Amino acid sequence: MPGLPASSIDTHAHIFEPGLTAVADARYVPDYDATLDQYLNVLRANGVGRGVLVQPSFLGSDNSYLLAALEAAPDRLRGVIVVSPDGVGAELCEERVGYLHGVGVRGVRLNLIGQAIPDLFLPAWHAAGASMAKHGWHLEIQASGQQWLHLAPAIRAWPGKLVIDHLGLPQPEYPEAIRAVQDLAALEHVWVKVSGPYRSSRQQAGSMFAELLERGSADRLVFGSDWPFTRHEDYTYDEILAWAQGLAGEDQLRRMMTTNAQALLGWPEASDDRLPEPALQGGP
Repeated sequence: MPGLPASSIDTHAHIFEPGLTAVADARYVPDYDATLDQYLNVLRANGVGRGVLVQPSFLGSDNSYLLAALEAAPDRLRGVIVVSPDGVGAELCEERVGYLHGVGVRGVRLNLIGQAIPDLFLPAWHAAGASMAKHGWHLEIQASGQQWLHLAPAIRAWPGKLVIDHLGLPQPEYPEAIRAVQDLAALEHVWVKVSGPYRSSRQQAGSMFAELLERGSADRLVFGSDWPFTRHEDYTYDEILAWAQGLAGEDQLRRMMTTNAQALLGWPEASDDRLPEPALQGGP
């Protein structure tokens, strides 16, 4: 999209390459490269200054590849990691969160598609939530259908920022879940990623977005490209930007990619407004 400021942020992308160790129960393992260099150059080609790397589900809680990327491009990237259910206490203790914050991590993702819903009221999650909130981190949840009804009490009580992934993956056969997501998005600590229309449908995504705007969530909507569109690789970055602009309008999209994203991530506008140079070859 022409005219985006250099401080604009894409809040959702993944990087990986063949040969990384996948978890045993992975639903999908890509067989192609989506490297740090490729992503940074895609951002530059589309006039987007900064990005957020989200740990791919198939890599589980081994965040080493993502963390190496953050260290390689600290001015351009922030990250969202995954922790194992058994590792919440250790991986999200105050000391560890402080260290990861310094590296550029700003959140933790729960991908609950096809998974059991964790009890976020357990002491380990309560302590983790407190540590995360202290550093301004968010808990990002990908869920669908009836899962949102079960998650709603914990989301309402979460002590810090919480992000609903991919517009909540709205499905017309679960109207009560759609209403639950809309109600949750009205809460001041809940944000929504406008991303992945192909993971529900353009119609459902558009309807959800319009309802969220109507209910006053404009300040807590952020854009995510979902690059490289796993399982939907026929899409291109500029197509997704065009979809978002058509949905939101130019002013709202700019807001989603600047002030909204900066507030979510605690990542203020850079003083140097030049776009980053193309990435050097080689990656994490």
